[in-house]
Amino acid sequence: MMMDNGVITNNYEYTDGYMEQEEEWEREGLLDPAWEKQQKKTFTAWCNSHLRKAGTGIENIDEDFRNGLKLMLLLEVISGETLPKPDRGKMRFHKIANVNKALDFIASKGVKLVSIGAEEIVDGNLKMTLGMIWTIILRFAIQDISVEEMTAKEGLLLWCQRKTAPYKNVNVQNFHLSFKDGLAFCALIHRHRPDLIDYSKLSKDNPLENLNTAFDVAEKYLDIPRMLDPDDLQNTAMPDERAVMTYVSSYYHCFSGAQKAETAANRICKVLKVNQENERLMEEYERLASDLLDWIRRTMPWLNSRQTDNSLAGCQKKLEDYRTYRRKHKPPRVEQKAKLETNFNTLQTKLRLSNRPAYMPTEGKMVSDIAQAWKGLEIAEKAFEEWLLSEMMRLERLEYLAQKFKHKADIHEDWTRGKEEMLQSQDFRQCKLYDIKALKKKHEAFESDLAAHQDRVEQIAAIAQELNTLEYHEVASVNTRCQRICSQWDRLGALTQRRRLALDDAERVLEQIDLLHLEFAKRAAPFNNWLDGTREDLVDMFIVHTIEEISGLMDAHARFKATLGEADKEYQAIVNLVHQVESIVKQHQIPGGLENPYTTLTAHELNRKWSDVRQLVPQRDGTLAAELRKQQNNETLRRQFAEKANAVGPWIERQMDAVTAIGMGLQGSLEDQLHRLKEYEAGVYAYKPHIEELERIHQAVQEGMIFENRYSQYTMETLRVGWEQLLTSINRTINEVENQILTRDSKGITQEQLTEFRASFNHFDKNRTGRLAPEELKSCLVSVGYSIGKDRQGELDFQRILAVVDPNNTGYVSFDSFLDFMTRESTDTDTAEQVIDSFRILAGDKPYITADELRRELPPDQAEYCVARMPPYRGPNAPPHALDYMAFSTALYGETDL
Repeated sequence: MMMDNGVITNNYEYTDGYMEQEEEWEREGLLDPAWEKQQKKTFTAWCNSHLRKAGTGIENIDEDFRNGLKLMLLLEVISGETLPKPDRGKMRFHKIANVNKALDFIASKGVKLVSIGAEEIVDGNLKMTLGMIWTIILRFAIQDISVEEMTAKEGLLLWCQRKTAPYKNVNVQNFHLSFKDGLAFCALIHRHRPDLIDYSKLSKDNPLENLNTAFDVAEKYLDIPRMLDPDDLQNTAMPDERAVMTYVSSYYHCFSGAQKAETAANRICKVLKVNQENERLMEEYERLASDLLDWIRRTMPWLNSRQTDNSLAGCQKKLEDYRTYRRKHKPPRVEQKAKLETNFNTLQTKLRLSNRPAYMPTEGKMVSDIAQAWKGLEIAEKAFEEWLLSEMMRLERLEYLAQKFKHKADIHEDWTRGKEEMLQSQDFRQCKLYDIKALKKKHEAFESDLAAHQDRVEQIAAIAQELNTLEYHEVASVNTRCQRICSQWDRLGALTQRRRLALDDAERVLEQIDLLHLEFAKRAAPFNNWLDGTREDLVDMFIVHTIEEISGLMDAHARFKATLGEADKEYQAIVNLVHQVESIVKQHQIPGGLENPYTTLTAHELNRKWSDVRQLVPQRDGTLAAELRKQQNNETLRRQFAEKANAVGPWIERQMDAVTAIGMGLQGSLEDQLHRLKEYEAGVYAYKPHIEELERIHQAVQEGMIFENRYSQYTMETLRVGWEQLLTSINRTINEVENQILTRDSKGITQEQLTEFRASFNHFDKNRTGRLAPEELKSCLVSVGYSIGKDRQGELDFQRILAVVDPNNTGYVSFDSFLDFMTRESTDTDTAEQVIDSFRILAGDKPYITADELRRELPPDQAEYCVARMPPYRGPNAPPHALDYMAFSTALYGETDL
């Protein structure tokens, strides 16, 4: 350690550099002759400040040490040790022997004296004597001064700078010019004893007054003798820094108690800053947790609601609202949840590193509570979307059934219009026999037609029943109409039976039958029903979801078209009957013979319906072809989604596996792992357009009412969850690695140690869950050399370890907790005892401290922090408003009793 112009080197070696330096200054004209005078006066005063403790002193430093007696006495006083017995003779060799004993003692303290011999001291060599005394001063008064591990001179200078920094007109840069005006000495006294000097009344323009004030006060109240002469300091261009350092060191030792208080205050400030930062993180965690849980609580009723307006449009609007929620509202909450977990892990790491108890969030806001609430949210989301899709299918089916019910009901009611009046008519009572027979045949044809409509009525009733089962929103009007149709049908049946009985009675009286008309009626009626049914079938609505279903409809339609040839033959045969009637009527001039008494059907009506059928067939072809194109487009959408999903799904799984592998900690240093994780994080965010493209395809899939996809095992929901889990896993793993770096650097462990800990942990983490069960932890500890006995004491020791690494009793141990335990055992961290000792110094060994003392020794914000949180001191003889610093300190570390 080099100090002060080469005088002290390693082991405090005093070299002839002391004299060579002065000779060099003298050659260059820099050596001030007054320096020797100043040193002589200052060193003499310094020696006397110690010799007076032994009841003696010196007057002339170069004469009074020549026999070695007072020199040996001085060393005994300042070291507190006993030197060998001096020689009492007055001969020269006796004096040399005594001085050598003194020099040997100095050498025994690690100080190597070069070019200083006992003969020079005995001969009264002033320069050598001053050099020897300066060496003693360095070793016993200055060398022990240490501020921030600097050299003694630098440390003493830094101490002066810190103590005088707040004072006006004081700027300590050295030990000569900076002290000439006396303000620096006054500032040092005022900083530690403001009651002795009124610094505000001092002026830079009165250096002698300032110096005399400082020296008088130091001598009178601080027991520091005058070692410097104010006139010498003023009249010398550059005062001797050795003399000034010697005098200033007396101030340092005088105020060493205050220095201890400053050290104690610094320790307390450091501890309080840690506590304040931890409290800030706790408050932020509570705020984020409350906000996230409140959002989940506000969202859950919406997701759990199963209310709709029972319309397909309303259900589609609800699905669009859900898409907006997944794309815009939930992603920020995913990030908030990840940040919450990151902040919690960082806080717990900081608490462990600062020897604080683990943080326990308020009830209901644990990480597990948030995870449980989040899991409930995801379950509600899945159930909500499944319900929406099923509801859309149900409503689509309802719309289809409602339209089909209306269509069939319209046709049936159109057919029944006027039938009751016809059946109640008494027209047959004035008819001739031929007309009666015609009426009877007509009635038989009507009965055939009525029987043919029975199936339609049953279909209408069945559709109404299904609408009731599916809770159609206008089911009341459906039921009313269905009841009206069924009641009318019952009345028609009764009226038909009554009219037939009446016609049977008339038949016994009237005979004549028109076979031709009857044949027409018999054949035209079923053909007409076939035409009606065919027209109804050709315009019948349908709903399909696959190409196979539409292909089946097209095949059925093709088979139907194959029967049109036979139908055309039947049509021609029926029309031929009409032609025969027209021929007979024309031939025999039968009045009213063209009127068919057995049916209201005409060839014109059959021709019209047959034309309709032939026109509806190609229209049906077009409708089926359009639906086929729609299903082909849906198939394309399925394949597009599957192709993209089958690429994205494995990609997400590979990224998850890669992040998990990095998180196991066996791929390079922690910095390498963090770098790779950051690269993966950037890669994942760069991959997000693929997810967005999938969302666009998925929207088209849902808008196309596509509810299944056989080409992929992945659904949009599983990919969303996988994507969110990947983002969360990366953020969590980055946070874990950063915490491990923080632990490694703060605990001072090496990368090799960390790698060994990680390898041992991974070896027993068989399932790669990132945590160990208690028995796995015990085996892991044994593998890294931690001794755990198999007796009862060993089990107690292991339970103590579990209480440290798993304070919440979760039943597992993370790698961070394992790493912290392996390092904290041998790491020096601040403790409650250290903080109590620091407060005790500030309190002057009292068991309590006052608010004024705290405000005087600590920065304002930390002083007020302590005043606000320290409980009152309840001990005996305590003044009012005394504060209990011991209870406060133990509370900082979660302890209740030291």
